Amino acid sequence: MTKLTRRNLMTAAAATGLAGVLGSRLALAADEPLGITLVVPSPIGDVGWGHALAAGLEPIKAAYGDKVKVTVLENIAEGPDADRIMNKTVADGNKFLIAGSFGYQNGALQIARRDPRVTVLHASGFQVAPNFSPFAAKYFQGTYLLGMAAAALSKTGKLGSVSAFAIPELITSINAFTLGAQAVKPDIEVSVVWVNSWFDPAKEQEAAKALIAQKCDVIFSNAQDTPSVISACEEAGVYAFNLNSSMKKYAPKTYLGCISTDWSPFFKASVDAHLASTFKGANAFLGVADKVVEVVDWSADVPADVMTKIKEIEAKIADGSFSPFTGPIIKADGSDGVAPGATMADAEIIAMNWHVKGVSTPLPK
Repeated sequence: MTKLTRRNLMTAAAATGLAGVLGSRLALAADEPLGITLVVPSPIGDVGWGHALAAGLEPIKAAYGDKVKVTVLENIAEGPDADRIMNKTVADGNKFLIAGSFGYQNGALQIARRDPRVTVLHASGFQVAPNFSPFAAKYFQGTYLLGMAAAALSKTGKLGSVSAFAIPELITSINAFTLGAQAVKPDIEVSVVWVNSWFDPAKEQEAAKALIAQKCDVIFSNAQDTPSVISACEEAGVYAFNLNSSMKKYAPKTYLGCISTDWSPFFKASVDAHLASTFKGANAFLGVADKVVEVVDWSADVPADVMTKIKEIEAKIADGSFSPFTGPIIKADGSDGVAPGATMADAEIIAMNWHVKGVSTPLPK
């Protein structure tokens, strides 16, 4: 797998032309490998979102061998640079693009509309086209379970979350975390610090320390690509958990667990469909039942009776008989969110732009 950063990509482009880095602009012969490019906004590293996306491509390489050529472009900031780089990799013959960040949506969608031969998967978005599929994880299924565990271990009744951006995918994760905690302790409260970055170790660590200073004794690292929050919590003796890939090695004593994501089933099915010329764009909202989301590395400190209840709820989530977003649910402003007995549809969850009662921090405007 080729790994390129924005810096060395731009440097090589200046010296030899970007085609020299990504390959000459040639029409692909039928027997040439399928060029698959993953673009992510942060370093791949050994943990986090980008790491999980890149890992999801490994089974494709194993299945197809030299019939595919995978390139990973890391550290590509959202905005004009990302648009130029995505356009260039497609112009150079790569016909399968994974745009791995919400902010890549508009540029990636334009690519799909211009060239129907290209298949585009876009992370966390909402736009759909015949050759363009947004994909997102039902993290909320896991954060509900970890909310139950967090409440059982909390002594202060105050939980916290260091969160990247106030987009629906992260809002739903916080809401389900809160609802899961309230299922164990109804009066629990959750405070949120929005860092407005996918990758800012110093800012993430400062946010974690601020929440700890507010007596939050379990912290949810919500879409951070670094272990900064997890490490800060370990140092302070505070429980913490995160999304996408395990960070247990950074907090051997206070790690509560991880909502792990395995994108390989979705990526493999999408590549299969592209090669068979049967790909159809659709909104892929994937969770426990799809074997994309799984809670791993549970802390042994979670009380046995609570863990038994968690496993019961987890089984019901998997078979579809329980949803964290079944009413009655009250919004943070006191208005009705979900009526008693009603369950939010996926389309409503994907568009969620409000917090549940118990989240004490207003959403940014």
